[in-house]
Amino acid sequence: MRKDKKEVLQLRKLGKSYSEIKDLLGVPKSTLSDWLHTTHWSDKIKCLLAEKAQTKNTIRLRKLNEIRGQHLAKLYREARKEAKEEFEYFKFHPIFIAGVAIYWGEGDKASRHMIRVGNVDPLMIKLFVKFLREICGIPKQEIRAYLLLYPDLNPDECKNFWIKQSDLSNKNFNKCVVIQGRHKTKRIRYGVCNVGVSSTYLKEKMFSWLALLPKELIKGNYYSRV
Repeated sequence: MRKDKKEVLQLRKLGKSYSEIKDLLGVPKSTLSDWLHTTHWSDKIKCLLAEKAQTKNTIRLRKLNEIRGQHLAKLYREARKEAKEEFEYFKFHPIFIAGVAIYWGEGDKASRHMIRVGNVDPLMIKLFVKFLREICGIPKQEIRAYLLLYPDLNPDECKNFWIKQSDLSNKNFNKCVVIQGRHKTKRIRYGVCNVGVSSTYLKEKMFSWLALLPKELIKGNYYSRV
């Protein structure tokens, strides 16, 4: 085995990211990906990398509130760059894959700043909340939710159901929105739950992940880890 590859493996086992290893050894990220993508890392290392990414995400999201005007364009470039870097060590993470896939199918693509998913399936909503908190580093109190209800549904009953199912609290929920259904007999028992967070920075990252994940899945690298 090449000496520099041994050094790469040692650094990776210490929880170093691709960027950190590149800076230390000068090995391109493309080479690191080829060497490491089939390696079965321990749960401890995966958790360490996830914690580092979450801390970095939280700092970035706070910075967004401090920067305005011409600096936003630079920040969004950083968001796309950061998304690509994070993708390299999250692309085999089941919660990351599930969260991006859910957003691909059910997420709000029109809004520039809302990362929002709406669905009637409690497990899908609960899983997306887990993605926001564990992968994106969003504090629970910053996640917002609201319900779309038919007039004959009880708002309190529906809200209590979704609070229990989503692992959120009453403080996370805004006022319910009442809608008129087209069908007189078919009704959704507890309404449609919409959950998400407002962040243009994170939305920019999501668009990058939506472009990267399908290509990675089509390449077939996942089969080598089964």
